Amino acid sequence: MFTDLFEEDGQAVQANQFLVIDGEQAALIDPGGNQAFNELLMGVGREFPPGKLTYLLASHADPDIIASLDRWMTSTPARLVISKLWERFAPYLTKFGKTQSRIIGVTDAGGVLPLGRSELVLLPAHFMHSEGNFHFYDPVSCILFTGDLGVSLISGVEAREFVTDLAPHIPRMEGFHRRYMASNKILRLWTRMARKLDVKMLVPQHGAPILGRQAIADFYDWLDGVNCGIDLVGESMYQYPSGAIDVK
Repeated sequence: MFTDLFEEDGQAVQANQFLVIDGEQAALIDPGGNQAFNELLMGVGREFPPGKLTYLLASHADPDIIASLDRWMTSTPARLVISKLWERFAPYLTKFGKTQSRIIGVTDAGGVLPLGRSELVLLPAHFMHSEGNFHFYDPVSCILFTGDLGVSLISGVEAREFVTDLAPHIPRMEGFHRRYMASNKILRLWTRMARKLDVKMLVPQHGAPILGRQAIADFYDWLDGVNCGIDLVGESMYQYPSGAIDVK
């Protein structure tokens, strides 16, 4: 897990990247933007030869997920694994031809992706927050990589600290989830699925990992009660604007 690969000066949100290795194959999860590319490439190289990288896994197509796609397509032989909704959008992030025969488009149902002697499971996580969105479950380590679910907007240094008691952590997550998640119905459908998994650690793309079965169970319970997205929308949000935009 890489948490602080570029200087945080308020211009970009903190982001985590993850490398999963099994034997002669490896997958890089949510490789991020160009700011992190050089440091991440060197970090990956200390653990696994970039020239043998098997997959780039993208939970969705936001810039903090795959803005660096062109450079990874140039520097490695990896194939991009992403929702079929974004399969024809991803090439816009690269030079012409870079993604030819190198994108694996995944249907809404998700699926099991072979990796070395094991596998990663792509779990449906649509509308949390992206229309075509997946979470990644590693059945060997029992880690669930949850993209923008479980996000806490904190520094890269703070993101290294495991959350084992959820209650004090909730204020750092609440605002993001109320705005970015589509609806409480979506959250409850997801927790119903997630509770069937053996999860020892839950790791978002921004912020701190949640560690331990009790903290994870408390997280699921918290999500079940979060009103968010369209639950909070009213007529007041859709009015002709009266204020000027500050361009100073």
